[in-house]
Amino acid sequence: MKKLLLALVAFAPLTMFAQSTTWNNDPAHTSINFNVTHLGIAQVAGKFDKFEGAIQSDKKDFTDAKINFTVDVTSVNTSVEPRDKHLKSDDFFSVEKYPTMKFVGTSLKKVSGNKYVLEGDLTIKDVTKKVKFDVVYGGTVVDPWGNNRAGFDATTSINRFDYHIDFGKDNNAVGKTVNLVLHLEFTQKKA
Repeated sequence: MKKLLLALVAFAPLTMFAQSTTWNNDPAHTSINFNVTHLGIAQVAGKFDKFEGAIQSDKKDFTDAKINFTVDVTSVNTSVEPRDKHLKSDDFFSVEKYPTMKFVGTSLKKVSGNKYVLEGDLTIKDVTKKVKFDVVYGGTVVDPWGNNRAGFDATTSINRFDYHIDFGKDNNAVGKTVNLVLHLEFTQKKA
């Protein structure tokens, strides 16, 4: 019993000061992309140019990760200015009232090898729904400047009507299913 108490006392300071490692997204090597059908016959692609995200994790495989991501919806970019303006209007994102969308991860589970499932809450406009992303973990590497980096690809599909984005609901002008494709690179924050 005495040895157990001594061991607890000896290791207590280590557990008291254990902190999660923070990984911040690298916007130069991250992209938040989407595509949706137009008139049921072709895909229209777009992306968001401004965003910020972070991961808090103690484990090397990120299975304890706490993930937060915020996207500036005013940065929507389909390479067609009139369409981007329309997407910002009340027909779609209502950016004056809802300038950001948010994702808060609730779990990241390893399925097999480098494949994971990320679950969390996605908020678009005034609606928050649970979503699941299929994730491929690309691994970690030390870059030429000594920074630890981690890479992920994440995909999911959402029903835009669930988020009160109803334009064209009755005429199939824009498909209801929006595919999200995220290419993510994070840099470990230095102590």
